[in-house]
Amino acid sequence: MTLLIFSAHMCAAAGPRLHNKQLYKFSYTAEVLLDKAKGSKEGGAGYKISSEVNINLVWRDPSSKDDQLIQLAVCGVNATSKNILQGSTVDSILGKNKLAALTKPFLVHLKNGKTKAFYSYWTEPAVIKNLKRGLASLLKVVMNNDISGRCTVQYQAAKDQITRTKILDTCKTSETGFTTHSKVLGVGRKSSSVTVFTLEDGFIRSAVAEETHSLAVNARRSTAAKVVSRQTLVKTGKEAGPLEVAGKDVASVVKSVDGKLAAVGIVAEKVKSKCKGCPTLFEHWQAEQKQLEPASLSKASAPRSFLALIQSIRKASKDEILKVLKSASKTSLPQVVDAVTSSQTPESLDAMIEFLNFTDAKGLVLQERFLYACGFASHPNERMLHALLDISKGKIGSEEIKESVVIIMGALVHKLCLKGGCNLPTVVQVKKMILEGPDSTKVESEVQVYLLALKNSLLPEAIPIFTKYAESEVGSYNTIALTALQRYDVSLLTSEVKRTVNRIYHQTQRIYEKNVRVAAADVILSSNPSYMEVKNLLLSIGNLPHEMNKYMLSKIQDNLRFQLPASKVIRQALKDMVSHNYDRFSKVGSSSAFSGFMARSGDLTSTYSLDILYSGSGILRRSNMNIYGASKDAMLHGLQVAIEAQGLESLIAATPDEGEEDLESFAGMSALLFDVQLRPVTFFKGYSDLMAKMFSMTGDPMNVVKGLILLTDHSEVLQLQSGLKANAEFQGGLAIDISGGMEISLWYRESKTSVNNRGALVVTGNVTVDMDFLRAGMEVSFETEASLDFITTVQFSEYPFLVCMQMDKATFPVREYLTKYEHVPSGKSSQLRKQRRLIVSGSEFPLHQENSNMCKRVFDSSW
Repeated sequence: MTLLIFSAHMCAAAGPRLHNKQLYKFSYTAEVLLDKAKGSKEGGAGYKISSEVNINLVWRDPSSKDDQLIQLAVCGVNATSKNILQGSTVDSILGKNKLAALTKPFLVHLKNGKTKAFYSYWTEPAVIKNLKRGLASLLKVVMNNDISGRCTVQYQAAKDQITRTKILDTCKTSETGFTTHSKVLGVGRKSSSVTVFTLEDGFIRSAVAEETHSLAVNARRSTAAKVVSRQTLVKTGKEAGPLEVAGKDVASVVKSVDGKLAAVGIVAEKVKSKCKGCPTLFEHWQAEQKQLEPASLSKASAPRSFLALIQSIRKASKDEILKVLKSASKTSLPQVVDAVTSSQTPESLDAMIEFLNFTDAKGLVLQERFLYACGFASHPNERMLHALLDISKGKIGSEEIKESVVIIMGALVHKLCLKGGCNLPTVVQVKKMILEGPDSTKVESEVQVYLLALKNSLLPEAIPIFTKYAESEVGSYNTIALTALQRYDVSLLTSEVKRTVNRIYHQTQRIYEKNVRVAAADVILSSNPSYMEVKNLLLSIGNLPHEMNKYMLSKIQDNLRFQLPASKVIRQALKDMVSHNYDRFSKVGSSSAFSGFMARSGDLTSTYSLDILYSGSGILRRSNMNIYGASKDAMLHGLQVAIEAQGLESLIAATPDEGEEDLESFAGMSALLFDVQLRPVTFFKGYSDLMAKMFSMTGDPMNVVKGLILLTDHSEVLQLQSGLKANAEFQGGLAIDISGGMEISLWYRESKTSVNNRGALVVTGNVTVDMDFLRAGMEVSFETEASLDFITTVQFSEYPFLVCMQMDKATFPVREYLTKYEHVPSGKSSQLRKQRRLIVSGSEFPLHQENSNMCKRVFDSSW
């Protein structure tokens, strides 16, 4: 796209024109600086290359003055940096061979101000050719494509001056990176590239270019880095130069100048940086393995070592990776499986498939860690999904692993569809399998697994399936289907879906369990309910089972207090006194729903919600804890831990609620982590299992998910116009341990449920500019270790029973680090490291006042 046409000195069809027998002399500098996003007192890391440049016309097409072959020759090269190059000669920095290559003349074919070809030598190092390409980019005022690739460009012209703005987000290059699918966990980049040309006598008097790239972690924008690249080309004089070369066309002229010159392309070449003296993967593993033992998993050193190991694994062969897997201790091996799977290279996937034996039921822990790491993959490809599909078709020793494979395939389908891969052959195959799955079997556990896989996939085609199963006669199907519908964008929920969830809530066709009805209510309230839908919900309060009355009342009040999406229409409905009266709004009970803020900043807003539903006898029916993160207009469901219990009334000789008379004794927990539904965990199932657990119950929580997760994963190559390249790598690792338990004391007539979350988070950003003979870099990072406990205590020795909910956050540290460094192959280096430490005080998250009053009574009489 072109904004403005050039000045009178240079029409749009032309460009810079050189005169015959003239040698144009210029001074040239190219520099790069790495620093904090807002700069710093001590300045950044980086370096500057300066030289003189002689330019002359070699050939001009006799029929067109704007079809020119130009020669550029670099001389008087110098390299400087702020910290380590003082007193060094350019020979010692670049080396004689690279210096000789840089000073060897090269040719540029310009036609109408655009570069048609760039001629240099195939044998030259790629880094030298790229520097020459960067210099050539300052001669072309009109852009078609340059060293950055093919980009959209805007122009503004004034007297003797042209400003060229390159829209860097549009540049098409061969080097593509990857990033995390979730914007909340991702990295944002702002870039600009502006070149100002000053013209004189039809040619360039000066060209000044500045390019900046700022990268920041979306959820914590202080973890950021900035790359600044500047180029200047200033005319210093003019003197008599060589004559034009005679010739019919460019090719013959180039051959007559130097037969070894070749058209090598204007777009930058990949530069492979060699790591001299770097440890092998096995050596790196030996240095890091202590940090990946279970005892270290609550410390920030664990995810930091995990991230460093991933970087090494990504450069390693399959055999090197297998060597580490086979040498790891039994206790550290699950963490190695997390790292290898999270690396997401073909070699790491092949190593895992060869290492794991899915026919062995004893390998459940490692197999599940592999599957969960696949589910959390930051940028999965079709190959990973195909590997899981092959596993699902083979013999699997453990029933739990059979289920997890299918559930995780659903998560991979969702991520691949987000990247536009919904029509990939393997994705199509898996979609067909999970969409047809629920109706292909009569086995309850198998139907549940397919529904959970569809819940992960978020396929629009699954909505009719969930709508059908939401009205099933099997309670577990109802709950999965309804919670799945709640995850969809409201625009996808049809009128049929809305009619279905209203039928379930109001029981117009049959009786449902309480937890199914409240799940239906959640869908209604979260999907832009109409005035009549809300009015009917309000009118139902007072005619519901005792504890469900209190739950729905609490849900309505939470919507109003926390300004949830349905609050506006609820306020309208409450103006009707039939809906809003004392009798309806004075219902008592212990069930509740409450939402609050965990953290609020300009970068990230984190909210929590706690929903608790009890049976009329005082035993927990459903507990649901959710944590959400919102950043950059994106939402992430960070955590959901749902505990369900049923059929426990016989323990205390109580009467079950309507529709729940024949339910089998059961308690279990289901977790959703970072938008991925995991395989549910069962505490007990059946009366005999319950009694066995009752007498052996220690109160110790059962593990739901434990391991290392790669949360943020962003890698890109920033091809700078100067010919230099900046490599940006941002990674975030989380060591997590989520467990939950349920304890019932018949003697004290008290029950406790607990959800314990432990985590250590490290996010690092590393930006480097590596020219082989000179390397500058900057690393920004932060780390924290935190814990969050949610405990519900119920005393059912009297009625109404006493319930106390506690949600506690321990005091935790946040540490920020900044490192800037420069290095030359001779071993000389410079490093600056800064650290900042903050302490975030612990607190008990606020819930409603009614709960606070109840807790005082519980702990006054607690055993």
